[in-house]
Amino acid sequence: METKKLGFLIMGMSILFGFTMFGYISQLNMQGQQLHCNPTQECQQVNSMLGLSHVAVGFLSFIFSLGFYLLFFNYSNEENKSGADDKFSLLMRPLDENERKVLMSIKEQNGITQSTLRYRADLSKAKISQILTDFEKKNLIERKVKGKTYEVFLVDNF
Repeated sequence: METKKLGFLIMGMSILFGFTMFGYISQLNMQGQQLHCNPTQECQQVNSMLGLSHVAVGFLSFIFSLGFYLLFFNYSNEENKSGADDKFSLLMRPLDENERKVLMSIKEQNGITQSTLRYRADLSKAKISQILTDFEKKNLIERKVKGKTYEVFLVDNF
């Protein structure tokens, strides 16, 4: 949702800046017509400002296009975030209360040690070990040795 707000903001600002730029360009054109564009210093100055204003219009078009893209076409962050959350919530449904506690704790702190997990989930060492072994068999987590305990990580799918 944030990209849509940013897209609206960028497009609105570029439209306002565009009206200002086109007003400025029309003033420069009028000045050039009043000077009849003889090769004088003032006429060369007006022509150089007109050239610079055309570069500014090109930049303005780019900014407007960026806002348009953010507003209408950039959905990747929202879809990835909601897709991962949906997948995780589907995974949590068939689990019992203890398994949910353990998996939520691992998700909250990826790389949590098994001993810390025991305190956070308020379960015994044996129960934590049993649950983690089941999760490893289901390929939901990975354990890596860290001293006398293990670090627990969710697999990349979540």
